[in-house]
Amino acid sequence: MQILVVDPYFTYSHKVWFDGLCASSDHKFSKLTLPPFHWKWRMHGGTLQLAQQFNESYGEFEMIMATDMLDLSLFIAQCKGFLKPSAPIWLYFHENQLTYPFSELDRDKALGYDNHYAFINLTSALLADRLIFNSKFHRDSFLTAIPGFLDQFPRPKLTIPISKLFDKSHVIYPGFDSSVI
Repeated sequence: MQILVVDPYFTYSHKVWFDGLCASSDHKFSKLTLPPFHWKWRMHGGTLQLAQQFNESYGEFEMIMATDMLDLSLFIAQCKGFLKPSAPIWLYFHENQLTYPFSELDRDKALGYDNHYAFINLTSALLADRLIFNSKFHRDSFLTAIPGFLDQFPRPKLTIPISKLFDKSHVIYPGFDSSVI
């Protein structure tokens, strides 16, 4: 199977994860990535940049595996004429913006909690065919935080079928390379 990994914030830890994925699978992986700078911009502009690159030189991928730093709905909207309709889309959560703590240095913290990035993660999760988390704790904390997150928004209350998200969620722990010990 030809799988494309799409990651607009390709850090060293994401590279280690990708390399482990390639080494432990019989599938063929390609990647479409951007360097790990300005994470908030990567979730917006990076998604558009990667969509443009995908549209200019797309291949016949049988599956897309995006990471949590990608606005999946925006990516799919920009690539709809080029995505294979039968190709499943998985979303891998290295972390998430709903439960990830704000840095004390983040200017948004002083302005009040910015829900936009958490909402991108939520809408991406709704759209994906399968959700993959790097730990059970990460999966459970994300899914159980959703109702409280939605309670802060204006009425009528938005309800999300958490059970459906849970049903399509799986945990795949990051690899471990014992050769470094």
